[in-house]
Amino acid sequence: MLSPEGLFQPSDSAAEFLPYLEALTEDDYRRFYRDMVVVRKFDREAANLQRQGQLALWVPSHGQEAAQVGSAYATRPQDHVFPSYREHVVGMIRGLDMVDILRMLRGVTLGGWKPEEHGNFHLYTLVLASQTLHATGYAMGMQLDGSTATGSPETDQAVIVYYGDGASSQGDANEALVFAASYQTPQVFFLQNNQWAISVPVARQSRTPLYLRAGGFGMPGTQIDGNDVLASYAVTRKSMEDARAGRGPSLIEALTYRIGAHTTADDPTKYRDPDELAYWVARDPIVRFRAYLQGLGVEQEFLDAVDEEAADFAADTRARALAITGPERSVIFDNVYAEPHALVAEQKAWLERYEASFEGGSL
Repeated sequence: MLSPEGLFQPSDSAAEFLPYLEALTEDDYRRFYRDMVVVRKFDREAANLQRQGQLALWVPSHGQEAAQVGSAYATRPQDHVFPSYREHVVGMIRGLDMVDILRMLRGVTLGGWKPEEHGNFHLYTLVLASQTLHATGYAMGMQLDGSTATGSPETDQAVIVYYGDGASSQGDANEALVFAASYQTPQVFFLQNNQWAISVPVARQSRTPLYLRAGGFGMPGTQIDGNDVLASYAVTRKSMEDARAGRGPSLIEALTYRIGAHTTADDPTKYRDPDELAYWVARDPIVRFRAYLQGLGVEQEFLDAVDEEAADFAADTRARALAITGPERSVIFDNVYAEPHALVAEQKAWLERYEASFEGGSL
C-alpha cells in the first residue's frame, strides 16, 4: 500500500484488499501511529531495565511494529490471539497491562496474565512454534462449540497465531498447518519473517518464500510488506473475515526485520552485515507512516504529543517495574492443583519449617 517514502502507491496485487481500507478514518491512522511509537519507546525502556538487572531477559520488537499493529487492529474483540514472545503491542491493543510482560520476564509470575481478562490475548510461548498447535486446537474447539461460521460477523470467532521464520522450520508449525487445513479451522497463521532465526538467516531455512508453503497444505498464502501498517491491516482483516465465515485457514508472511538483537542474550553484530541492517533501517515502519500522515496534513502538534505520550509511558513503565516485588512462596504450591491436595500441603508445610529454621541463626 505504502512506498518506503510513505506515499500511497498500492501494487497491482493489493487491489483485492483495498476495500478493507475504506472503513478506516484519520483517527484510525493516528491510533496506528501512536501505538507504534509508544511500543517502541516501551521496548527501549524494557531493554534498559534488563541491562540494569531488573529483568532476566528482554525480547525486542523494534522494526516489527507495523506488522503487529496492523494485524492486531484487524481482529475483533471475540477473536483469540496466540502470540509467540515478541508481540508486545498486540497485547497492548488487546488490553494487556504491559508491565505484566515485565513481571513475566522478571520471573515473578507463573504465566503472566489470564487471557479472558485481557482481550483473549493468550500467554507468551518461548517454546518455538508450540503456540501454533495450541491455536489450531483452540480453533477446532470453536468449530465444535458452534461459535464460528454462523453468519454473524459480530459474534463469530476466529484465531490468529503469531510465529516467526525460525519457528516455521519446527515440526509443530507444520503439524498445526496439517490439522488446520484438514479441519478447515477458522484461523490465520501470521508469520513474521524478520529475516533471522537468532543467527541463522531465512535463506538458510528455505529456498522458496515462506508464504508459498501454504499452498502445499491446501490453504491460501499471501506475502505482504510487513513494514507497511496498512498492508498488514488490510490483508489480515480479509483473512480473519474469511476464517470467521467458514472459508478455512490462511497464512500471511509479513516481510520485516528485527533491528535489534534476538533477545538481550544475543549479539547480532557477530553474524549480521551492517549494510543489510542499514537497508532495513531506511525502511523503518514508523518513519514511513509518519511521512504518510504528514502527506495527509496531520499537524506537527499531534506528532509531538505522541512523542511526549510515549516518553511518559516509558517513564511510568520504569517506575512500576522498579516497584515489582516477588510473590509469596506459597504461590508455587497453591497453583499445582485446583483443589486442596494432602501431599502438596505437606510439602508446603515442610518448606515453611525449613525456611523458619534459618531465622535468628547464622551461617
